[in-house]
Amino acid sequence: MTTLADPVPGGRPGEPRRAAALGADLAERGVRGIVLAYVDTAGITRVKTIPPARLEAAVTWGVGMSPVFDTFLADDSVVTTDVLGSPDGDLRLYPDLDRLTVLAAQPGWAWAPVDRVGQDGAPHPGCSRTFLRRTVARAAERYGLSFRAAVEIEWAVGLDSAPPGEFVPAAPGPAYGAVRQVALSDFTADLLAALDAQGVDVDQVHPEYAAGQFEVSVGALDPVAAADRSVLVRQTIRAVAARHGLRVSFAPAVLAGSVGNGGHLHLSCRRGGRNLHAGGGGRYGMTAEAESFLAGVLARLPALTAVTAPSPASYLRLRPSRWAGVFTAWGRETREAALRVVTGTAGHEEQSANLEVKPVDLAANPYLALGCVVAAGLDGLAAGRPLPGEITGNPARYGPDDAAALGVRRLPESLPEAVAEFRADRVLRDALGPVLADAVTAVRQGEAAAAEGLDDAGVAAAYRWAY
Repeated sequence: MTTLADPVPGGRPGEPRRAAALGADLAERGVRGIVLAYVDTAGITRVKTIPPARLEAAVTWGVGMSPVFDTFLADDSVVTTDVLGSPDGDLRLYPDLDRLTVLAAQPGWAWAPVDRVGQDGAPHPGCSRTFLRRTVARAAERYGLSFRAAVEIEWAVGLDSAPPGEFVPAAPGPAYGAVRQVALSDFTADLLAALDAQGVDVDQVHPEYAAGQFEVSVGALDPVAAADRSVLVRQTIRAVAARHGLRVSFAPAVLAGSVGNGGHLHLSCRRGGRNLHAGGGGRYGMTAEAESFLAGVLARLPALTAVTAPSPASYLRLRPSRWAGVFTAWGRETREAALRVVTGTAGHEEQSANLEVKPVDLAANPYLALGCVVAAGLDGLAAGRPLPGEITGNPARYGPDDAAALGVRRLPESLPEAVAEFRADRVLRDALGPVLADAVTAVRQGEAAAAEGLDDAGVAAAYRWAY
């Protein structure tokens, strides 16, 4: 895997030879194309594809891609910043051979995430994968920390035969119900088989709350690999669904007035293999460092929503009493709090204790979301920020005085409110750097303008099939 200290062209010693051998092996196995994938600022996965014979050249010199996609909106219209959004220039896509995967549900295809690099060999300042890697490296260098992370994936399964643009649930039945599991058992069995063939360890898959909704939880990895895995799993879900005559939506709100699709982040801080969220001896069972990390994330939640809930449709999902975590509060195993501390089963805490960030959906670029959460936590750690008292139950029950005393406030209720919080947050903007921070602002403002005047049903329809 490339690093910031290692200019990408040519990669590591022997990387082109490795790519040539991999390309030949893929061709012998019947692979005809390799999907090179990255996620743009709007949360859309963009791709180019190459035949296996071009893998050596791609690793050595990259594959061309315009930087204009940094300021594309979900509907493919374009906004601009002082640096991005023009038709000028070019970038190179460099595939990560360590993450190269043969796609079980797309015969003839393989997949790899990419780093985006300028033609001069310098990392592109708008590359979110580079940003996440840089943030994780800073945590290791300054604090000796590493992380384990995973992204929950919720999606709604619809009939591909539905009228254009509409969503018709593919399976009836109650939340977590056997009726829905049986109705789509062939689909989910094939999904599990495909993920297993691709080396993705699945913790669980089950019917979720909303109509036709399912969720899959996968094993934790380092943050960059976890973000890669999130993109790969969604690619796989789409492909398996298509083979069954189904269509899937990862949009935050598939239907107005209904519970939406989340993309909760799970993260644990570690040092020397030890989980800092377990066995700390304090009143909350965490180490003091884990508490300060949590406090840092909590303090920046209003600004973080511009990254973790980046679509106008996100705010149809972020409603109280839907387990979406819309208040600046934390609690142990409290699913209405924005930050849920997963304590883990007694005797298994070291392996399972972690922090769950709930106001996140799958319109979010996972590299940006994980990177900004880590940056917020590191700021809390550096400041020794104290953790406020935990809450229990539903924070929506608090009156204004009680909420103020507890430091509990409502997260932004619209994308423009989230953008205002983000623009005022120097910690997140400095972590991203000016080019990427300005892209986030411009794209969010563009999405808000595109949705202006639409009612809830119109917003849901506009973004239903974008993600």
